[in-house]
Amino acid sequence: MESKSDSFFAFKKLARRLQNTKNSNIDSIRSDHRGEFQNEKFSKFFEKMRILHNFSALRTPQQNGVVERKNRSLEELARTMLSESSLPKYFWADAVSTSCYVMNRVLIRSILKKTPYELFNGRKPNISHLKVFGCNCFVLNNGKENLGKFDEKADNGIFIGYSSNSHAYRVYNKRLMIVEESVHVVFDEVGHKDMKSLKNSTKEDEQNIILQKLESCPEKQLIDSSKQPVEIL
Repeated sequence: MESKSDSFFAFKKLARRLQNTKNSNIDSIRSDHRGEFQNEKFSKFFEKMRILHNFSALRTPQQNGVVERKNRSLEELARTMLSESSLPKYFWADAVSTSCYVMNRVLIRSILKKTPYELFNGRKPNISHLKVFGCNCFVLNNGKENLGKFDEKADNGIFIGYSSNSHAYRVYNKRLMIVEESVHVVFDEVGHKDMKSLKNSTKEDEQNIILQKLESCPEKQLIDSSKQPVEIL
């Protein structure tokens, strides 16, 4: 959802999906008294679908504990992923969506010993396609543009998540400056780790590396040892 005003359409889509795929209906829900849930659209839809709408007490988020904790977990994961990948904050929606996608397939319920994906679909999830959020990747120019004989066939991009409507990856194309979905993607997760470790290296580590190189140099006796390693470089 891009905004809270889309809550009704998202809930309606979920209710229709449960009815069509699982042949089951929602009996009751619980929410707070915020305007995105307590409005005329929701009231008419609940009356039509015979759904009981319960409300928590005012200024008592403890009664919505599961929802509040889930939102907090998604927020913390998204913040960590954006910080780790050094992506700007306007990718927060993709980070939250990716966090939810991964949690539903990885997080195991302590009592049932199953993931939410397994409880909903009745089978264990496949996690072999999971990639590092924010890593560099190369997306194939699969008929998007007419290429010349010596034009590059792939564009450099950044992996930002998974498609919600198809089995594809969401990639930010650096050349076109757009977000596109494709399955023809090659990921550079190792290079992402190397660049991250290089950024975290301190000046002291760099000076130690320079000293090691100077000591192994056959002409080190010609270098004035009174100079600092950085000045020598």
